Order: sequence, then C-alpha cells, then structure tokens
Amino acid sequence: MKISDAKTIYAQSSDIKGRDYLQYRKDMKRKAIAELEIVEWLQKKMQEIFPGKTVRVAKAGGDKFIWFLRKGGVSRTGDFIAKVDDKELEIEFQYAAKEGLEYYDFKTSKVAKKKGKELVPIKNKLFIYIHKPLLKWAILSPEWLMKNGKREEVPAWRCEAFRVPQEKFVAELKDDQELKEICHRIDVKNYILDFQHQLIEKTKEKLSSALQSVVDDRRILRIVPNDLESFFKVCFILDNIGRFPKNGNIWLVYVLSYAGTCDTLEEISKIVYCIDFLYSQLHLEPNELKELVAKIKQILGKIKGTRRADGAYVSSLGVSPLEETRCALFSINLLEDLVQDLVVNYSCADLEPVTKIYQNAGEIEKTYKLITGEQGIAG
Repeated sequence: MKISDAKTIYAQSSDIKGRDYLQYRKDMKRKAIAELEIVEWLQKKMQEIFPGKTVRVAKAGGDKFIWFLRKGGVSRTGDFIAKVDDKELEIEFQYAAKEGLEYYDFKTSKVAKKKGKELVPIKNKLFIYIHKPLLKWAILSPEWLMKNGKREEVPAWRCEAFRVPQEKFVAELKDDQELKEICHRIDVKNYILDFQHQLIEKTKEKLSSALQSVVDDRRILRIVPNDLESFFKVCFILDNIGRFPKNGNIWLVYVLSYAGTCDTLEEISKIVYCIDFLYSQLHLEPNELKELVAKIKQILGKIKGTRRADGAYVSSLGVSPLEETRCALFSINLLEDLVQDLVVNYSCADLEPVTKIYQNAGEIEKTYKLITGEQGIAG
C-alpha cells in the first residue's frame, strides 16, 4: 500500500504512542510466568506443611484463569487455591527479583480487612514468597505480616502496605535448591517476553518515518483496507492513537481470510497483531467464534512447522532467522493470550488452556540460547 493512498489516512509520527494494552498485558504476564512455573513445586511444599492430609494446589479458577483483564485493572482473586482435605485456603504469591531490599511489602487490602474500626487478618489465607536471587522461600500468614510489618504508604504502589524490615523477613526464608531450575526458567521466559515485544518498537520506528499528517482521522474508521499490509498498517496506527474501526467485525472477517494464504512468519505476525487488536474490542457471534478458533489452530500449526531442531524459526530466505524467530515468538505470545481469553470469556472448549507461558514454543531453552548468542543462529 502506498503512503499516499487516499483510502488510508495516517497519523503524524508524533501521535504514535506506546500501546498501553499490550504493554499492560506484558507486565501482567511476568507474574503469570512465575506463577505457572511454581505450581508443581508449591503443591509439594503445601503437602510438606500439611502431612497426612490430602492437598491439591491449583491456579485460582483451575486451568481457566486469565492473566489480564480486557479493560485493565487487576483481579481481586488470589493467585492460587489450596484444598487441604475439606478446607480451602487462598494463596497470594510474591517474589523478589533483586537483593538488598530494605523492606518487603504486602498490600494492606490483601492482608487484612476492617471489622468495625479494627483491622483484622484475613482468614484462610497464606502468602508464598520466593526470593529469586537467594533461591529461598517462605510461607507467611496474615497474622505474622501484621505483627512484624509496619503499616505505611508505599510510594511505588500509591497505597498502604505492611512493610516488613529486611532482617525480620530474611530470617523466615528457607533454602531450596529446586528453586534454581525454576528461577532459571522464569528468567528465560521473561527474556523471551522482552525479546518478542521489541517487534512493536521496531514496527513503530518503521512507520513513524513514513507517516504523513492526518487529513481526516475519522475516514479511516469506516474504510476496509484491501490487502494484508494495509490492514496491518491501519490497525497498528489506529491502535496507537486509541481509535477503532466502526465495522470491526467485518475487518476481523477480512483479516482471518489471510490466515490460509500467509507463507512467512512476518506475515503471520501481522495477521495475529490485527486479530488481537480487533478481537480486544469486539463481541463475537457464534459463527465468528468458530472461524477464529479454527484460524488460531491453523496459525499455530504453521508456526510450529517453521521451527528448526536448533530452536530457530525459519520460513523465508529474505529475512534473518533472528527476526523470523522474533516474529514467531511474538505471534505465539499473542495467540496464547487469545486462547486464554476465549477459554475464559467464551467458555471455549475447543482450545487447550495455557498452563505454562510459551507452551506452544517447544524447547524454549534452545531458542533462548540462540537469541542470546550462546550459540549462533545459522542462516
């Protein structure tokens, strides 16, 4: 599509802003990565704490959980639910990514609730804390946090928390060498998360140099572009200026039609971006839902078909394996978001819920070593 095409109106480059929704989801996914990596480990720890009892630990809501909300915000439910015989415990999860913290903070609203004029600890609740640099852990009760923490405002959170001094907190931590492998997997997946998200910044740079001033930013909302490249450019710009097409369901139908004809990972990443952008603002009818589910399966199959034994993704000789791998991981990242949203919000039984982030990326360790340069990506 030519930039001067009268059917497509662009924003000035200065109007291209960070994509709040994607950035928000990326931030939320960091904790989800850690949560899903510790489920089996937490099961064992809870069994040790309650010997002789039947213990079952699951992500809150079982498999059908979601790590982001469409309109933003945070969920009020706990991170895990532990059933100990007939008793149910809510478990909150936190972790430290660096050493030397002066205080360890726990939000007041998650620790205590008001009873009359008094603050009382929340019953049937525990906190699991992992200190990644030290490879240590602790399970703490609300009662302990209230006794050992000082209730103060946390500037970074803009809310009150019980702030436990370092010396008191570290004394509760226990060693566990099993955490070494778990924390490594968390670090690997966070690196992959950042690596794939760079595609947004790269695209922003490419488009900002070619953008022209807005002639009439309302016209673009009613026009259906006529090829994949124009779809992608228009969706990307609309997304970044906070606008949405009036006939979004029609746009989605058109974009899905490209899934069967795309040949490269770059094309796939553009299709998936457009699907994700449109889907986030729409309510799907049953026929649209069925078509979307079929295309998600088809696209995931195509991506997996481009994966090499060394962990790289390759579909074209015209693009570097590193960039193609970025496109593949970007698409997998958004597709897993879509899968989970469909499972939660549409009760879709035709898709397998995501139980580990990047579960569709195969041996993620090999891919990690390739993109970090531990072993080169061959052309």
